[in-house]
Amino acid sequence: MLHYMCSFFMKSIKRIKNLSGKHVMVRVDFNVPVEKGKVTDDTRILAALPTIEYLLSKGAKVILLSHRGRPEGKKKKALSLEPIAKYLSHLMGRKVKFVNSLVGNKAYEAITALHSGQVLMLENTRFHKEEKGNKGNLAGKLAAMTDIFVQEGFAVTHRADASTVGIAKHVPAYAGLHLQQEVKSITHIVEHGKKPFVLVVGGAKVATKLPVIKKLSARCDHILIGGALFNTYLKSIGYGVGVSLVEKDLLSDAQKALKKKKVIKPIDVIVGDAEGKNFRHVILEKSPYRVCKRNEAIYDIGPETIYLYSRYIKQAQTIIWNGAIGLYEKQPYSFGTLSMARLIASCSRGKAFGLVGGGETIDALHRAHMLEYIDYVSTGGGAMLTFLAGEDLPGLHVL
Repeated sequence: MLHYMCSFFMKSIKRIKNLSGKHVMVRVDFNVPVEKGKVTDDTRILAALPTIEYLLSKGAKVILLSHRGRPEGKKKKALSLEPIAKYLSHLMGRKVKFVNSLVGNKAYEAITALHSGQVLMLENTRFHKEEKGNKGNLAGKLAAMTDIFVQEGFAVTHRADASTVGIAKHVPAYAGLHLQQEVKSITHIVEHGKKPFVLVVGGAKVATKLPVIKKLSARCDHILIGGALFNTYLKSIGYGVGVSLVEKDLLSDAQKALKKKKVIKPIDVIVGDAEGKNFRHVILEKSPYRVCKRNEAIYDIGPETIYLYSRYIKQAQTIIWNGAIGLYEKQPYSFGTLSMARLIASCSRGKAFGLVGGGETIDALHRAHMLEYIDYVSTGGGAMLTFLAGEDLPGLHVL
Protein backbone atom coordinates (compact mmCIF):
# COMPACT_ATOMS: atom_id res chain seq x y z
CA MET A 1 0.00 0.00 0.00
CA LEU A 2 2.91 2.35 0.71
CA HIS A 3 4.09 1.89 -2.86
CA TYR A 4 0.65 2.76 -4.20
CA MET A 5 0.52 5.90 -2.10
CA CYS A 6 4.00 6.84 -3.36
CA SER A 7 2.90 6.60 -7.00
CA PHE A 8 -0.35 8.44 -6.23
CA PHE A 9 1.29 11.47 -4.63
CA MET A 10 4.19 11.97 -7.04
CA LYS A 11 3.79 15.19 -8.98
CA SER A 12 3.53 14.55 -12.71
CA ILE A 13 5.05 16.84 -15.34
CA LYS A 14 1.53 17.10 -16.75
CA ARG A 15 0.62 19.23 -13.72
CA ILE A 16 2.96 22.00 -14.91
CA LYS A 17 0.74 24.70 -16.40
CA ASN A 18 3.31 26.62 -18.46
CA LEU A 19 6.52 25.09 -19.81
CA SER A 20 7.10 27.50 -22.68
CA GLY A 21 10.58 29.01 -22.48
CA LYS A 22 11.35 27.27 -19.17
CA HIS A 23 14.65 25.52 -18.53
CA VAL A 24 13.84 21.95 -17.48
CA MET A 25 16.62 19.75 -16.11
CA VAL A 26 15.79 16.06 -16.60
CA ARG A 27 17.66 13.35 -14.70
CA VAL A 28 17.68 10.36 -17.03
CA ASP A 29 19.59 7.10 -16.74
CA PHE A 30 21.58 6.77 -19.95
CA ASN A 31 24.17 4.50 -18.35
CA VAL A 32 23.97 2.15 -21.33
CA PRO A 33 26.55 -0.17 -22.90
CA VAL A 34 28.71 1.42 -25.60
CA GLU A 35 31.09 -0.58 -27.79
CA LYS A 36 33.46 1.16 -30.21
CA GLY A 37 31.55 4.40 -29.75
CA LYS A 38 28.16 2.87 -30.52
CA VAL A 39 25.24 2.22 -28.16
CA THR A 40 24.46 -1.51 -28.07
CA ASP A 41 21.37 -1.45 -25.83
CA ASP A 42 19.03 1.56 -25.94
CA THR A 43 16.28 0.24 -23.63
CA ARG A 44 16.76 3.01 -21.06
CA ILE A 45 17.09 5.73 -23.70
CA LEU A 46 13.86 4.70 -25.41
CA ALA A 47 12.07 4.71 -22.04
CA ALA A 48 12.92 8.40 -21.50
CA LEU A 49 11.91 9.61 -24.96
CA PRO A 50 8.18 10.22 -24.23
CA THR A 51 9.06 12.63 -21.40
CA ILE A 52 11.67 14.47 -23.47
CA GLU A 53 9.29 14.78 -26.44
CA TYR A 54 6.46 15.95 -24.18
CA LEU A 55 8.58 18.72 -22.68
CA LEU A 56 9.78 19.84 -26.10
CA SER A 57 6.22 19.89 -27.46
CA LYS A 58 5.34 22.37 -24.70
CA GLY A 59 8.20 24.68 -25.64
CA ALA A 60 10.62 23.78 -22.85
CA LYS A 61 14.41 24.06 -23.05
CA VAL A 62 15.52 20.57 -22.03
CA ILE A 63 18.78 19.89 -20.18
CA LEU A 64 19.68 16.22 -19.74
CA LEU A 65 21.67 14.85 -16.80
CA SER A 66 23.00 11.31 -16.54
CA HIS A 67 25.88 9.28 -15.19
CA ARG A 68 27.82 6.61 -17.04
CA GLY A 69 29.98 3.96 -15.43
CA ARG A 70 31.94 4.51 -12.23
CA PRO A 71 34.61 7.15 -12.83
CA GLU A 72 34.84 7.81 -9.07
CA GLY A 73 34.85 11.60 -9.41
CA LYS A 74 37.48 11.72 -12.15
CA LYS A 75 37.09 12.77 -15.79
CA LYS A 76 37.51 9.73 -18.04
CA LYS A 77 37.09 10.19 -21.78
CA ALA A 78 35.99 6.56 -22.16
CA LEU A 79 32.97 7.33 -19.96
CA SER A 80 31.92 10.58 -21.62
CA LEU A 81 28.26 11.02 -22.56
CA GLU A 82 29.14 12.43 -25.99
CA PRO A 83 28.40 9.16 -27.88
CA ILE A 84 25.06 8.96 -26.05
CA ALA A 85 24.18 12.49 -27.21
CA LYS A 86 25.01 11.54 -30.80
CA TYR A 87 22.87 8.42 -30.57
CA LEU A 88 19.98 10.38 -29.07
CA SER A 89 20.22 12.88 -31.95
CA HIS A 90 19.83 9.97 -34.36
CA LEU A 91 16.83 8.56 -32.45
CA MET A 92 15.02 11.88 -32.18
CA GLY A 93 15.81 13.17 -35.63
CA ARG A 94 16.98 16.47 -34.16
CA LYS A 95 20.26 17.86 -32.90
CA VAL A 96 21.01 17.09 -29.27
CA LYS A 97 23.70 19.53 -28.20
CA PHE A 98 26.50 18.35 -25.94
CA VAL A 99 28.90 20.18 -23.67
CA ASN A 100 31.79 18.41 -21.95
CA SER A 101 31.10 20.14 -18.62
CA LEU A 102 28.52 19.69 -15.90
CA VAL A 103 28.80 23.06 -14.16
CA GLY A 104 30.88 26.19 -14.67
CA ASN A 105 31.07 28.75 -17.48
CA LYS A 106 30.91 26.31 -20.41
CA ALA A 107 27.79 24.60 -19.07
CA TYR A 108 26.16 27.92 -18.13
CA GLU A 109 26.80 29.45 -21.55
CA ALA A 110 25.45 26.37 -23.33
CA ILE A 111 22.29 26.44 -21.22
CA THR A 112 21.65 30.17 -21.66
CA ALA A 113 22.08 29.77 -25.45
CA LEU A 114 19.23 27.22 -25.61
CA HIS A 115 16.01 28.11 -27.42
CA SER A 116 12.56 26.65 -26.78
CA GLY A 117 12.30 23.13 -28.20
CA GLN A 118 16.06 22.45 -28.02
CA VAL A 119 17.91 19.74 -26.09
CA LEU A 120 21.30 19.90 -24.37
CA MET A 121 23.14 17.05 -22.67
CA LEU A 122 25.65 17.88 -19.94
CA GLU A 123 28.69 15.73 -19.15
CA ASN A 124 28.75 12.67 -16.86
CA THR A 125 27.51 13.65 -13.37
CA ARG A 126 29.92 11.19 -11.76
CA PHE A 127 32.94 13.09 -13.06
CA HIS A 128 32.32 15.21 -9.93
CA LYS A 129 33.09 13.85 -6.46
CA GLU A 130 30.24 15.91 -4.99
CA GLU A 131 27.67 13.91 -6.98
CA LYS A 132 27.83 10.79 -4.81
CA GLY A 133 25.94 11.28 -1.58
CA ASN A 134 24.89 14.84 -2.52
CA LYS A 135 28.00 16.45 -1.05
CA GLY A 136 29.17 20.05 -1.28
CA ASN A 137 27.22 22.50 -3.41
CA LEU A 138 26.99 20.63 -6.74
CA ALA A 139 23.19 20.36 -6.45
CA GLY A 140 22.90 24.09 -5.78
CA LYS A 141 25.05 24.93 -8.81
CA LEU A 142 22.93 22.70 -11.06
CA ALA A 143 19.68 24.05 -9.64
CA ALA A 144 20.83 27.61 -10.33
CA MET A 145 20.84 26.79 -14.06
CA THR A 146 17.25 25.54 -14.29
CA ASP A 147 13.65 26.44 -13.47
CA ILE A 148 12.27 22.93 -13.04
CA PHE A 149 13.66 19.48 -12.20
CA VAL A 150 12.23 16.24 -13.62
CA GLN A 151 13.18 12.77 -12.39
CA GLU A 152 12.96 10.23 -15.22
CA GLY A 153 15.67 7.79 -14.18
CA PHE A 154 13.92 5.14 -12.08
CA ALA A 155 17.11 3.07 -12.06
CA VAL A 156 18.91 5.73 -9.99
CA THR A 157 16.14 6.64 -7.54
CA HIS A 158 17.66 4.39 -4.85
CA ARG A 159 20.68 6.71 -4.74
CA ALA A 160 20.68 9.92 -2.66
CA ASP A 161 22.98 11.85 -4.99
CA ALA A 162 23.19 15.50 -6.03
CA SER A 163 21.47 14.81 -9.36
CA THR A 164 18.79 12.52 -7.93
CA VAL A 165 17.69 14.28 -4.74
CA GLY A 166 19.80 17.43 -4.32
CA ILE A 167 18.44 19.54 -7.19
CA ALA A 168 14.85 18.70 -6.19
CA LYS A 169 15.40 20.45 -2.87
CA HIS A 170 16.14 23.77 -4.63
CA VAL A 171 13.59 23.96 -7.47
CA PRO A 172 10.09 22.54 -8.19
CA ALA A 173 10.45 18.80 -8.88
CA TYR A 174 8.23 16.46 -10.89
CA ALA A 175 8.06 12.85 -12.03
CA GLY A 176 8.62 11.91 -15.67
CA LEU A 177 6.04 9.92 -17.61
CA HIS A 178 7.95 6.62 -17.67
CA LEU A 179 8.95 6.93 -14.02
CA GLN A 180 5.30 7.16 -13.04
CA GLN A 181 4.38 4.21 -15.25
CA GLU A 182 7.21 2.13 -13.83
CA VAL A 183 6.21 2.75 -10.21
CA LYS A 184 2.54 2.00 -10.91
CA SER A 185 3.29 -1.13 -12.92
CA ILE A 186 5.65 -2.70 -10.38
CA THR A 187 3.26 -1.84 -7.54
CA HIS A 188 0.36 -3.45 -9.39
CA ILE A 189 2.31 -6.64 -10.11
CA VAL A 190 3.43 -7.05 -6.51
CA GLU A 191 0.02 -6.31 -4.97
CA HIS A 192 -2.25 -7.95 -7.55
CA GLY A 193 -0.09 -10.56 -9.32
CA LYS A 194 -1.94 -13.81 -9.95
CA LYS A 195 -0.82 -17.08 -8.42
CA PRO A 196 1.26 -19.18 -8.79
CA PHE A 197 3.71 -16.31 -8.22
CA VAL A 198 7.37 -17.15 -8.94
CA LEU A 199 10.41 -15.01 -8.11
CA VAL A 200 13.71 -15.79 -9.89
CA VAL A 201 16.77 -14.25 -8.22
CA GLY A 202 20.42 -14.41 -9.28
CA GLY A 203 23.26 -11.97 -9.85
CA ALA A 204 26.35 -10.98 -7.92
CA LYS A 205 24.99 -8.72 -5.16
CA VAL A 206 23.64 -10.82 -2.30
CA ALA A 207 22.94 -7.84 -0.02
CA THR A 208 20.29 -6.41 -2.38
CA LYS A 209 18.54 -9.75 -2.92
CA LEU A 210 17.96 -10.92 0.66
CA PRO A 211 15.54 -8.06 1.61
CA VAL A 212 13.49 -8.79 -1.53
CA ILE A 213 13.21 -12.48 -0.67
CA LYS A 214 12.16 -11.55 2.87
CA LYS A 215 9.59 -9.01 1.68
CA LEU A 216 8.06 -11.10 -1.13
CA SER A 217 8.19 -14.52 0.52
CA ALA A 218 4.62 -14.07 1.77
CA ARG A 219 3.37 -13.18 -1.74
CA CYS A 220 5.44 -15.70 -3.72
CA ASP A 221 4.67 -19.37 -4.07
CA HIS A 222 8.20 -20.28 -5.15
CA ILE A 223 11.58 -18.53 -5.19
CA LEU A 224 14.19 -19.90 -7.60
CA ILE A 225 17.78 -18.88 -6.88
CA GLY A 226 21.21 -18.89 -8.50
CA GLY A 227 24.40 -16.86 -8.73
CA ALA A 228 26.29 -15.53 -5.69
CA LEU A 229 23.18 -15.94 -3.55
CA PHE A 230 23.30 -19.72 -3.91
CA ASN A 231 27.10 -19.84 -3.54
CA THR A 232 26.82 -17.94 -0.27
CA TYR A 233 24.12 -20.29 0.98
CA LEU A 234 26.17 -23.39 0.12
CA LYS A 235 29.18 -22.05 2.00
CA SER A 236 26.99 -21.13 4.97
CA ILE A 237 25.94 -24.75 5.45
CA GLY A 238 29.43 -26.19 5.09
CA TYR A 239 30.01 -26.91 1.40
CA GLY A 240 33.42 -26.19 -0.12
CA VAL A 241 32.87 -23.75 -2.97
CA GLY A 242 36.47 -22.96 -3.93
CA VAL A 243 36.86 -19.44 -5.30
CA SER A 244 33.14 -18.99 -6.03
CA LEU A 245 31.68 -15.50 -5.58
CA VAL A 246 30.51 -15.39 -1.94
CA GLU A 247 29.56 -12.61 0.49
CA LYS A 248 31.15 -13.91 3.67
CA ASP A 249 29.58 -11.29 5.94
CA LEU A 250 26.11 -12.49 4.90
CA LEU A 251 26.52 -16.23 5.48
CA SER A 252 24.09 -16.45 8.42
CA ASP A 253 21.55 -14.15 6.72
CA ALA A 254 21.65 -16.23 3.53
CA GLN A 255 21.27 -19.46 5.45
CA LYS A 256 18.25 -18.16 7.34
CA ALA A 257 16.53 -16.67 4.27
CA LEU A 258 17.10 -19.60 1.92
CA LYS A 259 16.16 -22.42 4.28
CA LYS A 260 12.47 -21.68 3.68
CA LYS A 261 10.55 -24.46 1.96
CA LYS A 262 9.36 -22.24 -0.90
CA VAL A 263 12.97 -21.38 -1.83
CA ILE A 264 13.94 -23.83 -4.57
CA LYS A 265 17.70 -24.35 -4.85
CA PRO A 266 19.92 -25.86 -7.58
CA ILE A 267 20.47 -29.60 -7.49
CA ASP A 268 23.42 -29.58 -9.88
CA VAL A 269 26.00 -27.00 -10.96
CA ILE A 270 28.74 -26.35 -13.51
CA VAL A 271 32.14 -25.66 -11.94
CA GLY A 272 35.44 -24.75 -13.56
CA ASP A 273 37.89 -21.93 -14.23
CA ALA A 274 36.96 -18.34 -15.10
CA GLU A 275 38.02 -18.75 -18.75
CA GLY A 276 35.76 -21.76 -19.29
CA LYS A 277 38.60 -23.93 -20.58
CA ASN A 278 38.25 -26.50 -17.83
CA PHE A 279 34.78 -27.23 -16.49
CA ARG A 280 32.69 -30.11 -15.21
CA HIS A 281 29.16 -31.02 -14.20
CA VAL A 282 28.58 -31.70 -10.49
CA ILE A 283 25.43 -33.18 -8.99
CA LEU A 284 25.05 -31.79 -5.47
CA GLU A 285 24.94 -34.30 -2.63
CA LYS A 286 22.67 -33.69 0.37
CA SER A 287 25.48 -33.70 2.93
CA PRO A 288 28.08 -30.90 2.80
CA TYR A 289 31.28 -31.71 0.92
CA ARG A 290 33.85 -29.99 -1.32
CA VAL A 291 32.02 -29.12 -4.55
CA CYS A 292 34.96 -27.24 -6.10
CA LYS A 293 38.63 -27.97 -6.25
CA ARG A 294 41.12 -25.36 -5.03
CA ASN A 295 41.01 -23.03 -8.06
CA GLU A 296 37.50 -23.84 -9.25
CA ALA A 297 34.28 -21.88 -8.81
CA ILE A 298 30.57 -22.44 -9.39
CA TYR A 299 29.73 -20.55 -12.60
CA ASP A 300 26.32 -21.90 -13.63
CA ILE A 301 23.40 -24.13 -12.73
CA GLY A 302 23.31 -27.58 -14.29
CA PRO A 303 20.81 -29.18 -16.71
CA GLU A 304 18.84 -30.97 -14.00
CA THR A 305 18.28 -27.66 -12.20
CA ILE A 306 17.14 -26.03 -15.44
CA TYR A 307 14.59 -28.83 -15.86
CA LEU A 308 13.50 -28.48 -12.20
CA TYR A 309 13.10 -24.70 -12.51
CA SER A 310 11.23 -25.03 -15.80
CA ARG A 311 8.45 -26.94 -14.03
CA TYR A 312 7.81 -24.03 -11.65
CA ILE A 313 8.10 -21.37 -14.36
CA LYS A 314 5.68 -23.17 -16.69
CA GLN A 315 3.05 -23.34 -13.92
CA ALA A 316 3.43 -19.66 -12.94
CA GLN A 317 0.99 -16.88 -13.72
CA THR A 318 3.25 -14.12 -12.38
CA ILE A 319 7.05 -14.15 -12.77
CA ILE A 320 9.58 -11.60 -11.51
CA TRP A 321 13.21 -12.08 -12.57
CA ASN A 322 16.31 -10.15 -11.54
CA GLY A 323 19.92 -11.25 -11.86
CA ALA A 324 21.81 -13.69 -14.06
CA ILE A 325 21.90 -17.31 -12.87
CA GLY A 326 25.57 -17.71 -13.75
CA LEU A 327 28.53 -16.19 -15.61
CA TYR A 328 26.39 -15.91 -18.73
CA GLU A 329 28.87 -13.71 -20.66
CA LYS A 330 31.33 -16.60 -20.88
CA GLN A 331 30.93 -19.94 -22.62
CA PRO A 332 30.13 -22.60 -21.45
CA TYR A 333 28.52 -20.87 -18.45
CA SER A 334 25.77 -19.07 -20.37
CA PHE A 335 23.44 -22.04 -20.70
CA GLY A 336 21.60 -21.64 -17.39
CA THR A 337 20.87 -17.91 -17.71
CA LEU A 338 19.89 -18.08 -21.39
CA SER A 339 17.63 -21.05 -20.66
CA MET A 340 15.90 -19.01 -17.95
CA ALA A 341 15.56 -16.13 -20.42
CA ARG A 342 13.86 -18.35 -23.00
CA LEU A 343 11.64 -20.05 -20.44
CA ILE A 344 10.47 -16.85 -18.77
CA ALA A 345 9.94 -15.04 -22.07
CA SER A 346 7.99 -17.92 -23.61
CA CYS A 347 5.75 -18.15 -20.54
CA SER A 348 5.28 -14.37 -20.48
CA ARG A 349 4.10 -14.62 -24.04
CA GLY A 350 1.50 -17.12 -22.83
CA LYS A 351 -0.52 -17.29 -19.61
CA ALA A 352 1.98 -15.66 -17.23
CA PHE A 353 2.77 -11.98 -16.62
CA GLY A 354 6.53 -11.46 -16.66
CA LEU A 355 8.43 -8.58 -15.01
CA VAL A 356 12.21 -8.36 -15.42
CA GLY A 357 14.72 -5.73 -14.38
CA GLY A 358 18.43 -5.08 -14.14
CA GLY A 359 21.09 -4.53 -16.78
CA GLU A 360 22.44 -8.07 -16.96
CA THR A 361 18.94 -9.58 -16.94
CA ILE A 362 17.90 -7.40 -19.88
CA ASP A 363 21.20 -8.14 -21.65
CA ALA A 364 20.62 -11.89 -21.23
CA LEU A 365 17.18 -11.55 -22.81
CA HIS A 366 18.73 -9.56 -25.67
CA ARG A 367 21.27 -12.34 -26.23
CA ALA A 368 18.48 -14.90 -26.24
CA HIS A 369 16.48 -12.69 -28.67
CA MET A 370 13.53 -12.86 -26.27
CA LEU A 371 13.24 -9.36 -24.75
CA GLU A 372 10.24 -8.42 -26.91
CA TYR A 373 8.15 -11.19 -25.35
CA ILE A 374 8.44 -9.91 -21.77
CA ASP A 375 5.32 -8.13 -20.51
CA TYR A 376 7.12 -5.42 -18.53
CA VAL A 377 10.82 -4.54 -18.59
CA SER A 378 11.89 -2.33 -15.69
CA THR A 379 14.78 0.04 -16.34
CA GLY A 380 15.91 -0.45 -12.74
CA GLY A 381 18.06 -3.15 -11.21
CA GLY A 382 19.03 -2.03 -7.72
CA ALA A 383 16.14 0.44 -7.65
CA MET A 384 13.62 -2.22 -8.63
CA LEU A 385 14.92 -4.51 -5.90
CA THR A 386 14.84 -1.73 -3.31
CA PHE A 387 11.28 -0.90 -4.33
CA LEU A 388 10.22 -4.55 -4.25
CA ALA A 389 11.75 -4.88 -0.77
CA GLY A 390 9.50 -2.06 0.43
CA GLU A 391 12.41 0.23 1.26
CA ASP A 392 12.51 3.97 0.73
CA LEU A 393 13.87 5.29 -2.57
CA PRO A 394 15.29 8.78 -1.95
CA GLY A 395 14.76 9.83 -5.57
CA LEU A 396 11.04 9.08 -5.30
CA HIS A 397 10.61 10.34 -1.76
CA VAL A 398 11.85 13.81 -2.74
CA LEU A 399 9.07 14.04 -5.34
